[in-house]
Amino acid sequence: MNAKNNSGPVWISAGEASGDMHGALLVKALKRQNASLELVGMGGPAMEDAGVGIQYPMQLISLVGLTEVLGGLPRILKLLRALRKDFERIRPRAIILLDCPDFHFRVVRIARKLGIPVYYYISPQIWAWRSGRANFLRDNVRKVLCILPFEKEFYARFGMDVDYVGNPLVDQVPTAELDTRAVDEKHIGILPGSRGKEVATLLPEFAETARRLLERDKDLHFTIIRAPGMGKERLMDIWPVDVPVAFAEPEDRYTVIRSCKFVLAASGTVSLECALIGTPALIAYKLSSLSYRIARWVVKVDFASLPNLILGKEVFPEHLQDMASADALTRSAHIWLENLEIFNRVKEELERLRTMLGEPGAPDRAAKIILDDLETLHP
Repeated sequence: MNAKNNSGPVWISAGEASGDMHGALLVKALKRQNASLELVGMGGPAMEDAGVGIQYPMQLISLVGLTEVLGGLPRILKLLRALRKDFERIRPRAIILLDCPDFHFRVVRIARKLGIPVYYYISPQIWAWRSGRANFLRDNVRKVLCILPFEKEFYARFGMDVDYVGNPLVDQVPTAELDTRAVDEKHIGILPGSRGKEVATLLPEFAETARRLLERDKDLHFTIIRAPGMGKERLMDIWPVDVPVAFAEPEDRYTVIRSCKFVLAASGTVSLECALIGTPALIAYKLSSLSYRIARWVVKVDFASLPNLILGKEVFPEHLQDMASADALTRSAHIWLENLEIFNRVKEELERLRTMLGEPGAPDRAAKIILDDLETLHP
């Protein structure tokens, strides 16, 4: 798999808010090590601010679940055809992909046919299901760069010597500064997600949970932390007017999360951000009925959220599908509000998790691996 171009741009592609954030950190690291490097591709505002020439917004592929992906298939196929034409026209030196395997594996196939080397950063969570996809990565990608400690052992079972670079959230989350900030024991955060469908599904349940908690304790107060790309108006349309709530911007999310006793959160990267910050989270997620039935059949891991997977136990209570309800969330919230011993055990586990994610510098290590490998292709 040899690329002929040693002067073109590097194409980088992310399809959701967490990938955009991780992609931005990697881009900054690449530019620190090679200031003349040009980067273009697909992403969001964080990658654009970091210096990527965004050709396609990441919202084009921000889909959840099998049935939702099928509904967006015509748009995705059209996008893939456009990407092939772009790759043929600009001949990127390399392609860097972040997560989103259902879309990005198709990009890998296009790149392979065109002889463009591919690097997979934020390796897809194929250990959860469809583990045979590791064979596809082994045969079609130059380097797989992992950010979770158990992934290296998983890939080794498929004959792959992948690079574990540590977790970039260790760099992203300013834990030392946040540790100095006080926690408001009456403050509860709301993190309903970054995709329209998950927000529409979860935010009404979070709002009803807030209403019920206020019935028991009028001093509680709530803040919705807006995800990048999710408009405040959309959130206000869903949240009931009779339940008081404040709003926080994406750039303030870490300080707001730190100020909370705990948060109600959609499952995703934000759960690991909360864990690093030291703020417990009640996790919720709901798929379409068909997607969930398929997931129960194929998913091979015990937990949905990353902190629980890393720790090997359910530290953050998971409320999935029918349990992603105000009834279940309110019960869990009452336990944390009323049982200090249980709540403090959760906090202790979060301190342990911090030690498991590696030293700072993951984006710089990943950037060096990619740039050094490109030098072997273009000495």
